Amino acid sequence: MNVSLFITCLCDTFTPDVGKDTVQLLERFGCEVDFPAGQTCCGQPAYNSGYTTQSKQAVKQMITAFEASEYVVGPSGSCVQMIKEYPNILKDEPEWQKRAEHLVGRTYELTQFIVDVLQVEDVHSTFQGTATYHPSCHMTRLLGVKDAPRRLLENVEGLTLVDLPQGEDCCGFGGTFAVKNAAISAQMVEEKSCHVTATTAEYLIGGDMGCLMNIGGRLSRNEEDVKVLHIAQVLNSQ
Repeated sequence: MNVSLFITCLCDTFTPDVGKDTVQLLERFGCEVDFPAGQTCCGQPAYNSGYTTQSKQAVKQMITAFEASEYVVGPSGSCVQMIKEYPNILKDEPEWQKRAEHLVGRTYELTQFIVDVLQVEDVHSTFQGTATYHPSCHMTRLLGVKDAPRRLLENVEGLTLVDLPQGEDCCGFGGTFAVKNAAISAQMVEEKSCHVTATTAEYLIGGDMGCLMNIGGRLSRNEEDVKVLHIAQVLNSQ
């Protein structure tokens, strides 16, 4: 099975090890992973800010970059969900819309791909510690990936999962929302951070680096000793 890695901007720039863990995890189950060099930003920042026309250049670049891919897998529910928006963005350009729909049908978030396509729920990983899981908004509410991450984490040997109070509440990041509505965003992430520390967990695990960076930053400023990890880092742990 051939899989193209969709690395996402945040992972590529700030947490490249998440990309490495994603590749190693997929290779463990027989996937041949490649990295299309033509990929760029998925266009989400511009699109979510209302600049639909301006986002089309990035959208078309991504479609072209992954045109020949059998499967496209990314370690981000948010960015994968953005790809699902491509046919709507290109609705006035039938040929491009058709190409976008072809890409949508082959694109998956990492845990979604492992559980739904590879049909794996136990990746045979070991990770010692107590953790809580943050279900990010785009991943759960828009992409619809809710059960796959928890199924995989529950089968990690040595990992104790504790529920996060009001877990599905937004952390306040939302990309440009945190910039345009800084005061509101700050209050939201403060509340989320308080819920995390209330669990007394050693680790916070999530599937979107934007959320994890936001919550992790607040935890750090509050001098809370909670380590933040992307789910790929946990699932690839031995």
